[in-house]
Amino acid sequence: MFDKRGATIFAWALLLPALLYILAVVAYPLVQTGILSFTDASLKRTTAWVGTANYDRIFNETFAGVILRTFIWTFFSVLLKMVIGTFGAVLLNAAVPGRALFRLLTMPPWIVPMAIGIFMWGWMYNGQFGMISGVLQNLGLADGPVAFLAYGNSAFWATIVTDVWIGVPLVTLYLLAAMQSIPQDLYEAAWTDGASRFYRFRRITLPLIVPAMITMSMISLISTFNSFDIIWILTKGGPSGSTTTMIIDTYRTAIGSYKYGEGAARAVLICIFLSIFSFLYFRLTSRLSPEAAR
Repeated sequence: MFDKRGATIFAWALLLPALLYILAVVAYPLVQTGILSFTDASLKRTTAWVGTANYDRIFNETFAGVILRTFIWTFFSVLLKMVIGTFGAVLLNAAVPGRALFRLLTMPPWIVPMAIGIFMWGWMYNGQFGMISGVLQNLGLADGPVAFLAYGNSAFWATIVTDVWIGVPLVTLYLLAAMQSIPQDLYEAAWTDGASRFYRFRRITLPLIVPAMITMSMISLISTFNSFDIIWILTKGGPSGSTTTMIIDTYRTAIGSYKYGEGAARAVLICIFLSIFSFLYFRLTSRLSPEAAR
């Protein structure tokens, strides 16, 4: 049997591998990025300390527009994924024939490699050969080819639609699992009392899956905020910067222009925003689950 001191040492010994992993993989690169953000690091051999000059360049009119665009892109993408995913989970949770098949059909957007799915959408958005443009012309809704990725507004919403298509299956399956954990006795009692289907959803299903919805929305928010593949493959941030988000701008600055110091400053800003989101998330969940916060 261990005494109190021995138990403490044993506990720290068990935690040591995880602590070393966090220090090596998370903490050290984060600190190095923070230090790099205060320098003029680039391809030149010498690096000088520039203080907050990189951050001063960030908060100009151009980058302010990039920040706003990133928040708008993230907001609508996450909102659509949560709304569509919630309704999809409700439908898949219903006792209908072929339910297993319908659940299986929700998986392809999530199973297909992301790059292949994005290239597929890029082909459908093509004005000359794309399916969407062809359907609109056949229905008389367009007079000619519609090149969705050639114009700012349509390209912006096209990237959102693609991101929603990729993200909805995960949201649907996550919320479906939450719905299936609800005791059926609650629904039976409500049905016996004459409660309608909508009333049962509003009074039983929705309140009990709120914690799962908050968790899923937070996961989706972080992944969407940091989404790079979709925008880069479809538009590379164009046309004219209409789909340039913070992560795209950071990549262009650090990798495309070899301005590592300025790129690091942008990466630090992204980290700060996501830390704020995480803090608000934990505050919200602690209010919903006061017992878990103790």
